Amino acid sequence: VLLAAAVCTKAGKAIVSRQFVEMTRTRIEGLLAAFPKLMNTGKQHTFVETESVRYVYQPMEKLYMVLITTKNSNILEDLETLRLFSRVIPEYCRALEENEISEHCFDLIFAFDEIVALGYRENVNLAQIRTFTEMDSHEEKVFRAVRETQEREAKAEMRRKAKELQQARRDAERQGKKAPGFGGFGSSAVSGGTTAAMITETIIETEKPKVAPAPARPSGPSKALKLGAKGKEVDNFVDKLKLEGENIMTSVGKRSTEAAKVLAPPVNMESVHMKIEEKISLTCGRDGGLQNMELHGMIMLHISDEKFARIRLHVENDDKRGVQLQTHPNVDKKLFTAESQIGLKNPEKSFPINSDVGVLKWRLQTTEESFIPLTINCWPSESGNSCDVNIEYELQEESLELNDVIIAIPLPSGVGAPVIGEIDGEYRHDGRRNLLEWCLPVIDAKNKSGSLEFSIAGQPNDFFPVQVSFISKKNYCNIQVTKVTQVDGNSPVRFSAETTFLVDKYEIL
Repeated sequence: VLLAAAVCTKAGKAIVSRQFVEMTRTRIEGLLAAFPKLMNTGKQHTFVETESVRYVYQPMEKLYMVLITTKNSNILEDLETLRLFSRVIPEYCRALEENEISEHCFDLIFAFDEIVALGYRENVNLAQIRTFTEMDSHEEKVFRAVRETQEREAKAEMRRKAKELQQARRDAERQGKKAPGFGGFGSSAVSGGTTAAMITETIIETEKPKVAPAPARPSGPSKALKLGAKGKEVDNFVDKLKLEGENIMTSVGKRSTEAAKVLAPPVNMESVHMKIEEKISLTCGRDGGLQNMELHGMIMLHISDEKFARIRLHVENDDKRGVQLQTHPNVDKKLFTAESQIGLKNPEKSFPINSDVGVLKWRLQTTEESFIPLTINCWPSESGNSCDVNIEYELQEESLELNDVIIAIPLPSGVGAPVIGEIDGEYRHDGRRNLLEWCLPVIDAKNKSGSLEFSIAGQPNDFFPVQVSFISKKNYCNIQVTKVTQVDGNSPVRFSAETTFLVDKYEIL
């Protein structure tokens, strides 16, 4: 029988102790205080015995993980249990220090109770303990999903009603009649129409991503504000979710803000400014093999000063993959083919001012595996009831520098969080969307490969498709504008350029 499990200092001071049989505090403190004195430092043992009990222990930096058992307990089972206890502690504590253990003492006690019940070992592994202590409820998820659906339906109904009211008001205005009073019960026709307009504006405002200001209260009493009251309930519901710690912002919104941060336009935009943008769409098989890769690129020209409207762009094309180039219909093709210069067919004409003009675009479509910029190898293998997943990345195109890389691996639902083994970079577990996001700030020639290992209950098919997203300030096809000159006199013109390489779709099926 296992009497107690404790984490104590080298001096025998108990930090956390969980007793599985009836024991007094003085008794357990006395046993733990006696424990360091019984150890013989000259011998490599993992247990020590007294007349009444046996201590099975494992050192953890400046602390000991100690199990106190009866002398007739099976020591092999106790050692196995001790190993599980020792693995549980780093799950909840970032550092094996006294203050960190004390801070997470209740989490540890709950986990200890999952391992041992009434003195006997339960048949559980680390992943199951994590799941049990999380107390994740399928019914709660269903309930929340239903409430979200009701919220969406309420918003749709509000918008429909608002459009009806707005249409009725417009019809009344066209016919020269007074707007009908939708308020009812003592509200005049005019106040009803005004209120309808206010509600319409308020609801249409809520569709915008900005936070809508609270609608002003009308002077007269009006029942027509009931629609607005529904919107208030929705806002309260969203606020409650935020208080519960739910992340309301969608990942797409978050992604676009992150992209905006990384790819902020240059501060000094010259009178001649160029955007060179590429988007990649790629699908790979899980066993290797490129199913399809399509890349689209474009050079957008923006001129803000009339003095520089008659110019030519000198393009340097170092691509060796067979990219198909296409110029704008107004651009002189012969000049581009012969001298790699972009200029108008009629040299007397000017480029448009203060607008983005696409002057050159290119396309690359291939199934050649060597063209894949970033290879992902995901290898799930079944191990009993759980699955061990090894995933690695390798940058094949070493000239690229990929920023803000997120490799999203789907997880089976209802099995809790994965147990991370080794990882290069960081990870985020999204329990609501059942995703493990492996986050890497930069992948370049100095950091061209990395791996992640984790285990979780599931089947190999549960971990696909793997999706990848990244942003880069270097383009894939090495096409750049090196010089800008004026048509008259070939004098050089100062220009600025920003390059972006984005992901449209990047999947490993």
